[in-house]
Amino acid sequence: MTAIVDRAAAVGVRAVVTIADDLESARWVTRAAEWDPRVYAAVALHPTRADALTDAARAEIEQLVMQPRVVAVGETGIDMYWPGRLDGCAQPSVQREAFAWHIDLAKRTGKPLMIHNRQADREVLDVLRAEGAPRTVIFHCFSSDSAMARECVAAGWLLSLSGTVTFRNARDLRQAVALIPLDQLLVETDAPFLAPHPYRGAANEPYCLPYTVRELAELVHCPPEELAQITTSNARRAYGLGPTTA
Repeated sequence: MTAIVDRAAAVGVRAVVTIADDLESARWVTRAAEWDPRVYAAVALHPTRADALTDAARAEIEQLVMQPRVVAVGETGIDMYWPGRLDGCAQPSVQREAFAWHIDLAKRTGKPLMIHNRQADREVLDVLRAEGAPRTVIFHCFSSDSAMARECVAAGWLLSLSGTVTFRNARDLRQAVALIPLDQLLVETDAPFLAPHPYRGAANEPYCLPYTVRELAELVHCPPEELAQITTSNARRAYGLGPTTA
């Protein structure tokens, strides 16, 4: 982990939020955030792993989320792509129940909710409306179209863009970017996946982030340096980090 954040620091990425997708990784990211002051953590069970949200898992996640360097509940949400394709993947009804529980956890702890949404725009919006969204909502690795972007922007939610925005065939996503106010925009890697062009297909790391920022800057007609400052400020605000935090 130290080598990863060292490479990130060399290109100006001063801090990272590393995200859990199961209980083992939730423990690991929490420890990683304690080891390195440049690392923060987000803790939850990924929707495809929602079958593992037992009473014991809930109790442990609640304990981990309360750690001071855990800055978000995530990633949680609904994934309609993997059921039927991936053995052991939680079914949509189980995912919905787990998503609702994580929403409640975010509201009880006052920490941002980080949402995984894959081919589930309607389902995710239905649960958020039924449960009531927490104060801060982040759509992790936003990959939807303009219609979904409008819904999220109107609700005041943050949209986090990954390397997919650099892909020329991601037309719907690239068109949606123009609808996102700069104060609702974040950038991310979704490492180790979705490396931006020209690293597409390679293992992704935070040192690749400047390529995503430059592409986004072109799409929103903003100088890259200014966009980097804006998205950094947005992240600090969303995660409750002070302006001088590394």
